[in-house]
Amino acid sequence: MKALSKLWTWLEEILASIFFGVGVLLIFYGVVMRYFLNHPQAWVEEVARYSIIWGTFLGFGMALKHNQHIQVDILYDRLGNKGKYFINILATVLSIVFCLIYTYYGWNLVTARISSGMVSLDVGVPMWIVYLILPISGVLFLLRFIERLVNILRRKDEDYANPLN
Repeated sequence: MKALSKLWTWLEEILASIFFGVGVLLIFYGVVMRYFLNHPQAWVEEVARYSIIWGTFLGFGMALKHNQHIQVDILYDRLGNKGKYFINILATVLSIVFCLIYTYYGWNLVTARISSGMVSLDVGVPMWIVYLILPISGVLFLLRFIERLVNILRRKDEDYANPLN
């Protein structure tokens, strides 16, 4: 099970990095083509935008795994262990509900785009492919919250090492 978890984390990090990196490189390419070679490429901005969106959405679960999401903990830090335990469970359960709703409506958006036949302006990519990141990231985020809930219920301390170190 640990090997599967490590593989999942590795894939999440690699895919998010690849999509985000490709987006950044495409932006750089677009700037060079537009301002230095005076030969702008219309498709670059669109593909870069979609790539960065996919990289960001794939990174949600990775940020949760390493506890890197923004949080307001002014009240949380003043609670005792029982209060923190209850708040952790409540917040995680509410997050799971959010992920279920997010995934459901993301999938509805994808199916609506499939039936509409809508494509992007410059590249002609079917928009359902672009929107597919919504249910994918929702499921991945949901799995991370379920993993967190199991760890909380087992009272297992989570390691929040900074992935950048």
